[in-house]
Amino acid sequence: MNLTITFFISLCIALVGVIPPGLLNMTAAKISIKEGYSRGLVFSLGVCVIVIVQTLIAVIFARYLSRNPETVQMLQKVAFVLFVIITVYFFLLAKKEAKPHKEDERKSKRSQFFYGMFLSALNVFPIPYQAYMSVTLASLGLITLDNYNITSYVAGAAIGTFVMLYCYVFFLKKIKNEKLKSQKNMNYIIGSITGIIAVVTLVNIIKDY
Repeated sequence: MNLTITFFISLCIALVGVIPPGLLNMTAAKISIKEGYSRGLVFSLGVCVIVIVQTLIAVIFARYLSRNPETVQMLQKVAFVLFVIITVYFFLLAKKEAKPHKEDERKSKRSQFFYGMFLSALNVFPIPYQAYMSVTLASLGLITLDNYNITSYVAGAAIGTFVMLYCYVFFLKKIKNEKLKSQKNMNYIIGSITGIIAVVTLVNIIKDY
């Protein structure tokens, strides 16, 4: 039963993490519009392969932190700096004038799979996000970080990510007509989310002093 709870908690966390329009989900939607649903799904599968690796790294790191509480404060400081940098980056990116991109050539399904892996590997945000969430959940006693539960957590994160990408692939055709506006709003949304996380992290750091 505990494994099932861990799975669904992780699935929900992954869904929340992928809901805001970002590089991966918007790319999946764009591919489905230009090249068809099947290639969009293949791209999403490539993304999820890397998500499995990233989540596994994050949760193993979280297990280490839960056994070594003295390192949590250091992690909070690193996370704060990281979230501030990401926030500034996306707000500066949103201010730049968006320019239409040339149409990409149609790629094979295999190419889309590896393209999904490549873009997902560039997106390192899931590692601190999942590490932070799993440490918090473990401290609250909602999940345990033994090998079986880690496997369940990783599986939930991968499936949750795929489900949300699936929704983008099949239900966001309007992106084609509002592409530039969506990209700009996307950057503001991501910047706002990381800004809020940075503020919360700073408050936790101050409380420890």
